Amino acid sequence: MENVVIIGTGCAGWAAAIYAARANLKPLVFAGEEIGGQLATTSEVENYPGFPEGIDGATLMMQMMQQAERFGTRTEYKKVAKVEQKDGGGFIVTISEDEKVETKTVIVATGASARKLHLENEDEYYGKKGLTSCATCDGAFYPDVPVCVVGGGDSAAEEANFLTKFASKVYLIHRRDELRASKIMAERVLANPKVEPIWNSEVTEYRVGDDGMMRAVGIRNRETGEESELEIKCVFLAIGHIPNTGFLGDLVETHNEGYIVQAPHSTATNVPGLYAAGDVADSHYQQAITAAGDGCRAALDAEKFLSDQEES
Repeated sequence: MENVVIIGTGCAGWAAAIYAARANLKPLVFAGEEIGGQLATTSEVENYPGFPEGIDGATLMMQMMQQAERFGTRTEYKKVAKVEQKDGGGFIVTISEDEKVETKTVIVATGASARKLHLENEDEYYGKKGLTSCATCDGAFYPDVPVCVVGGGDSAAEEANFLTKFASKVYLIHRRDELRASKIMAERVLANPKVEPIWNSEVTEYRVGDDGMMRAVGIRNRETGEESELEIKCVFLAIGHIPNTGFLGDLVETHNEGYIVQAPHSTATNVPGLYAAGDVADSHYQQAITAAGDGCRAALDAEKFLSDQEES
């Protein structure tokens, strides 16, 4: 019987592991097939405290893992298939038909995956060659050059407005002839002189230059079928995220968007002993530092839960 099983190895998972291990809970982390989550695909992280020169995302994740393992965290590169409540308390974590782990508590830190356009070479370019889904993370890398945002909701409008602080021009590419964003957000972004909307259009191709970086996108007008090329230096995808919660089934309460519901001022879910940390429960901030803070909170919540059980 484990004290705590942590599922996921982004900032939330490793922070939870560090705190749980230092509390002598001997956490077991299931990392899936590779560590690091979305941040591991980011070539440079400049806004994580403590690294004045910035740090490669994969390196940051590796250092977090080493720190967690230094205090006794065990890491297994296995993917969790299912989590079930155990009669009498605790959980059964299923890895495969032949492998199950019993644990008193579970911390779910599986993050959320950015929705993509499913174009050729998208996974290869993502996070490295001028294709991203985080203006806050990567906007400062593109000063005085044109960029584009794909999407039409509040997130797309917010990202486009933010990028005008850096880019010379921000093209807002949307499949419809008006934004889905709230009225105030739509009015604000469309009033910005640096933003140019491209209506009724979709990106059909990412085009990389000889330097291996994004130079343009192919665009198709959905009404006329006309094809064109738009020269930009970075594509910011703002078409939403998908929380990675499929393995939980109906075990925990979620919002309409699929994010796990946390109790007020806590990382606790509606299931006693099961905690959610990071982007899997956060549809708003979705930053490395906020995920790490959530991981810390989850470990402290799990530690208190276990302590209260021992006393009762």
